Amino acid sequence: MDDYLLQGIHGAKETKPDERRRFLTTIRERVVVALTGEQVMEKGVYPKVEILMKENGSAHLFLNGNLDYSNLSKYISIAKSLNLEYTIVTNKDYNSDLGLVLAQEFAIDKEEIFIGKETETEPVLPTKPEEKGFMSIFQNIFKK
Repeated sequence: MDDYLLQGIHGAKETKPDERRRFLTTIRERVVVALTGEQVMEKGVYPKVEILMKENGSAHLFLNGNLDYSNLSKYISIAKSLNLEYTIVTNKDYNSDLGLVLAQEFAIDKEEIFIGKETETEPVLPTKPEEKGFMSIFQNIFKK
């Protein structure tokens, strides 16, 4: 009886409320991939996120509404093109460090859900063996 009254006063009990605040209303065990707010604000789209969105057509995309819409729109347009449901979550009491969460409706318990910061690396070109001789000395002098 007490539980029934408390539920009427305070609403239904929420499982893992701290986890739900951090993961934009979902829980960790359902998450396919997550990006921090800083990662969402970077130029461009993380290719791995786009691939996972394509592979998980029944997933739901949660976006942090405390971020600027211009940063979210690139992921929203991908979600729309894939007919993926998305929700912009704004919590006035708690601002999550996460900017994007792609989650299923069921537990998948994926071990690694975070993507490291992607850096563009230039291909390393093979170096020529250094030539020794009279002409190479002049070339080295005039290179500088």
